[in-house]
Amino acid sequence: MKKELGALCAALAAATLAMPAAAQLKDFTVYGVMDLGVRRSSGLSDTHQPTATSLTSMSNGIVDASRWGVRGITPLGGGVNTVWELESGINADTGTQSHASKYFDRASWIGLQNQSETLTLGRHSSLLADTLSTIDPLQKRFPDFNPNVTIGALSQPGLSNQYGNGGLAGNAYWLDNSVKYTSRTNHFRLSAMYGFGEQAGDRKPLSSGGLLFSVEDRDMIISGAYQTFKDSESRALKAWTVGSSYKSGTVRFAASAARSEADLGSSLSTIQRVYSLGATMSTTTKTDWTLAYYKVTRERSQYADDGYNRLIALYEYKFSYRTKLYAEFDVTNWNDGYQGAGNKSRATGFGVGMQYRF
Repeated sequence: MKKELGALCAALAAATLAMPAAAQLKDFTVYGVMDLGVRRSSGLSDTHQPTATSLTSMSNGIVDASRWGVRGITPLGGGVNTVWELESGINADTGTQSHASKYFDRASWIGLQNQSETLTLGRHSSLLADTLSTIDPLQKRFPDFNPNVTIGALSQPGLSNQYGNGGLAGNAYWLDNSVKYTSRTNHFRLSAMYGFGEQAGDRKPLSSGGLLFSVEDRDMIISGAYQTFKDSESRALKAWTVGSSYKSGTVRFAASAARSEADLGSSLSTIQRVYSLGATMSTTTKTDWTLAYYKVTRERSQYADDGYNRLIALYEYKFSYRTKLYAEFDVTNWNDGYQGAGNKSRATGFGVGMQYRF
């Protein structure tokens, strides 16, 4: 048996060495984030929903989602590469995966890439989510608590219908069975995306499509995205996000606006808007201070208008690129009964934690 295994390993090694340079793996990376902290909240549950009680808990992914993944790139010759990525969310406090129904719930795609263009197939983040990295005051951090992520990019829009082929109930942030194309030239970026609904007899139900455009000129970025999603009855959810960020010295400013309108059928609809404004100041090479403000409004055909305002303050101390400590404080004021009967009209939270990147 040992001789057979040795011979097999030798044969595989010889075959690898015999492969043309253009066909060998150039880069294979295992990466991830572990983010854990302790949080005390009043008027918010452990899932950040309005409540009448207070809670102290260990929280997973306070600032950034805990996750791990692998990605690779293989040259094919002529400046063309094969690219791929698999990424899975994890609950670092319990050691379980974020969604039991999907192992790679955050990304699962493969495609081709050259110097200026990329075409990929599989499970991707939406274009609404892609544009937030550059225009959101928190740069998509606080993923379960940031209104630009939950409402603007539709990870938790709170709608009764499922729009788009997301594979997770109520979530259109990640899309299954999708095609994404991106072109970069000088300071410009253009992306297009289409998601197949894969419903028998009709291509429209659960399908999606959209465009993203951004301009990057030195320290200023302007970016926006528009995307539509269909539910199982081909009713549409139309959403857009637009914003800008500017860096001056050690301070980064960002502002954005988002709007979505969902057709619920029977002449009912839900319109939600998110406005954000914030800044990050680096007082030293190791210390960052961020203050971000969000305003959410909701209009529903069968109910009175409501919404909330949320202020998030974040302090980060970076021991290195990989390791940092943080502390955050947040205040949420629910407007016009958004929190529901019996719940507090104002919620507060405070958390401290540690993050490690690998």
